[in-house]
Amino acid sequence: MELFGETLSLATALFLVLALLMALSFEFVNGFHDTANAVATVIYTHSLKPWIAVTWSGLWNLMGVLSSSGAVAFGVVALLPVELVLNVGSGAGFAMVFALLISAIIWNVGTWYLGLPASSSHTLIGSIMGVGLANSLVSGHVFGEGVNWSKASEVFTSLIVSPIVGFICSAILLLAVKFLVRKPELFQPPDPTKAPPWWIRGVLVLTCTGVSFAHGSNDGQKGMGLIMLILIGIIPAIYAVNLDASPKAVSDLELAARQTMAMLDLAGNGKNLEDKPAADVLSAFLKTTGQFNEDVYPALAAKDRAIVNRLNGINSFKDIPKQDRSTLRSDMYLVSESVNKLNKQGKLTDPQQKAVLNEFRLKLRPMTQFIPIWVKIAVAFALGCGTMIGWKRIVVTVGEKIGKTHLTYAQGASAEIVAMGTIMAADAYGLPVSTTHVLSSGIAGTMAANGSGLQAKTLRNILLAWVLTLPACVLLGAATFSAALYIVFNWLHIS
Repeated sequence: MELFGETLSLATALFLVLALLMALSFEFVNGFHDTANAVATVIYTHSLKPWIAVTWSGLWNLMGVLSSSGAVAFGVVALLPVELVLNVGSGAGFAMVFALLISAIIWNVGTWYLGLPASSSHTLIGSIMGVGLANSLVSGHVFGEGVNWSKASEVFTSLIVSPIVGFICSAILLLAVKFLVRKPELFQPPDPTKAPPWWIRGVLVLTCTGVSFAHGSNDGQKGMGLIMLILIGIIPAIYAVNLDASPKAVSDLELAARQTMAMLDLAGNGKNLEDKPAADVLSAFLKTTGQFNEDVYPALAAKDRAIVNRLNGINSFKDIPKQDRSTLRSDMYLVSESVNKLNKQGKLTDPQQKAVLNEFRLKLRPMTQFIPIWVKIAVAFALGCGTMIGWKRIVVTVGEKIGKTHLTYAQGASAEIVAMGTIMAADAYGLPVSTTHVLSSGIAGTMAANGSGLQAKTLRNILLAWVLTLPACVLLGAATFSAALYIVFNWLHIS
């Protein structure tokens, strides 16, 4: 069967379609939760009719997804165990992808059904941690070694700090608006029988647009990263490396590889690894417990030499034999991530060496960290469809169940402006944040600042979902990964 320009067996083609449908289902369910928050205020305040609001939000989600850099997508992928990322086409790699998707979808659907604005970001990251922990057990590694704790700490910080920022900044912004804008109607709950004045409607539509765009540029990338893992694992000949890279980019990459090769040989004192495979040395270094040792530079030099040999005399990655593209990707990934870890550990003390290696890494990343336009469009479409179906529960929670009084125009606008700014800032740093938590905490902040009071039951449920999401998804991820491994190896016999 012909799919994506590659001839696949019927079983492989069905497996690929199923995996892609599940990844898009994750984004569809994500639309229930996160994108619904973007339309909550314009629907609740009657600024736009529901069908117009969700269509408009879907359009700007698409714009956000299309303009995204991919940094968040590959930042999420960096949380996964190194050996599973390198061997995503293996049975364990397939088990990992399905475990992530199944556990995340189960938790998201459950919390949506209860009307709780839980975080899809927390859900996916908890599932990733569960897979990493389970993998460290079944593969005989030190428990916990399968989780990239350094990257996880960055992600946790962004997920924990962003709602606090949302609460405080939304409260401050509302107080500033009350001081500067003397329009009483702005601070009244919406009249259910009529739409707000045109200027209020304009402000709320603009904030809805901003949150939708920011959500697409951040949250949409999580599904894109998973889809790329699937494509790389099943059709590496097409998606292992960026086949659309220009001849100049390929030539510049080869030149940079040659420049670093001699430098790495010198840094390693010309040491020969003897019987140690370079990939094993670098994989061990990249693990959570991995430490720099005298074999790292020789291993980097060996991988750099392999990259030079494969790029020698070619103008395009299409000139590389299909069966070699996956190996080239692995070599590039190991070198790029190892240089990144050397930076973080402060091992690159020589300014010239650091500059050359970091320049090489900058040229490596676009060759493996790329997202085709059709993937972005598919993810945006799935987000939009999810929003159209699941918005009602979240809109009621945001509009009526966080504060003791109904949401006012100013409160909705303040919370959305802060949510938009927070998400865009996180996107610039390649960090995933929860649109749900930022916006709902922003609404709570405006209620507190306005003296409206907060509904303890709703806040307790939201906090409970926030606190339980990570550990519950860790357990779900670990359990589904173990079950998927059993099915793959005992029933399907995929090695």
